[in-house]
Amino acid sequence: MKALLAQAAAETRMTLRRGETLLLTLGIPVGLLVFLSVTKVLSAPGDQDSFLVPGILALAIMSSSLVSLGIGTAFQREYQVLKRLGATPLGRPRLVMAKILSVILVELLQAVVVLGAGLLLGWRPGPAVELSCCLAAFGASVAGTAGFSGLGLLLAGRLRADAVLAVANGLWVGLFLLGGMVFPLSKLPSGLRSVADALPASALAEALRASIGAGSHVPAHAWVVLVIWAAAAPVAAALSFRWE
Repeated sequence: MKALLAQAAAETRMTLRRGETLLLTLGIPVGLLVFLSVTKVLSAPGDQDSFLVPGILALAIMSSSLVSLGIGTAFQREYQVLKRLGATPLGRPRLVMAKILSVILVELLQAVVVLGAGLLLGWRPGPAVELSCCLAAFGASVAGTAGFSGLGLLLAGRLRADAVLAVANGLWVGLFLLGGMVFPLSKLPSGLRSVADALPASALAEALRASIGAGSHVPAHAWVVLVIWAAAAPVAAALSFRWE
């Protein structure tokens, strides 16, 4: 346990020291939230801040668990850092657990910053938000993190680091545009809407919006999509991951 916690702390420090990572995981989400809340250039159903804040939180989670984890792991694999760490008493299972724990710690920081910024901008949780809604939001975040992390590790374990850099950022843009994070999915053409409904980004945004935004039950469709991705993506990553 001591080795696991030490590695998790090291992974977290390295993540927070990388300027490009901080820009992606905190700078862009908070910047988007402030800009879209102040300018109101996008129309959203109901109160705009209540629509935006949960969606931006979903974007922040995706940034950490897909892009940051995937790119960081890919470069560690290319530089043979993973090979060396796997051969130490830490071992490969605890190394993977340390990376997951590091992602969770970063996401907790993101939640504090994004929700804090939302409160300063006038957002308030729905009046019906109770403990069960908070637990639902937590469960959806965990499932979304598992799905996105699986995708990130799938890329990191199969592609060269420069390819992961390009593909992960491309996926981030695609999932952001199709995730319903800053504008309703109803604005998409019917064909794209069908694709978006099956993506973890839209399911996570919908779940957070329902739970901490409106204080209502998370739609069953969102749970199904999140659970499928949370199960399938990590399994695919584990079966195909190459340590060297």
